Amino acid sequence: MQDEGQHFLATTDPELARWMRHIGSLALPTTSTDSPYAALLRAIAHQQLHARAAQSLLARLAELAATSCPDPQQLLRYSDAELRACGFSAGKVAALRDLAQHTLAGLVPDRQRALTLSDAELIASLTQIRGIGRWTVEMMLIQTLGRRDVLPVDDLGIRRGYGILHRLEQAPTPRQLALAGSRYAPWRSLASLYLWRISDARSAPPDLDQAGG
Repeated sequence: MQDEGQHFLATTDPELARWMRHIGSLALPTTSTDSPYAALLRAIAHQQLHARAAQSLLARLAELAATSCPDPQQLLRYSDAELRACGFSAGKVAALRDLAQHTLAGLVPDRQRALTLSDAELIASLTQIRGIGRWTVEMMLIQTLGRRDVLPVDDLGIRRGYGILHRLEQAPTPRQLALAGSRYAPWRSLASLYLWRISDARSAPPDLDQAGG
């Protein structure tokens, strides 16, 4: 299935095909078994922090809970002081509580139910949670549920990658990228992986340099 996506993207966009040869094969995540609740809890921890600092918060929370991810009932039993002692800010504590409450109320589906819901349905419901925006849900769709047709147009790295790919004077706006990126459907998630890598690349593909790009 992933090979189908690689072939589709390379055929659809010759410029992207050059970069794909340069970067090598990328694939969407297929091994996650996390629930949306667990994925969103981690996402809250990572907001506005470097990965190492976020991992430290999660490690202290796991130590407090004596489990890798406390369930919603357990999370709500902790006081603000206990959660703040793990390193969570007041805003993140409020977001964690809202996530737990919405999960218990049924707004956050378990993994099995989430797999039956559309991307649009999940975005509409989960963005009602404090601290959870569209981008956060889109990351969960790609990384946790393995959805193959998600293009996070608000992501600066993806927009920058598209600008580099097509040698634009400036990165496209989210609206411009949504329109331009529609040609990558139904493999926009895979295209996103490449656009992130292009954004981080230190050099262009040799054949692109030789062409004067």
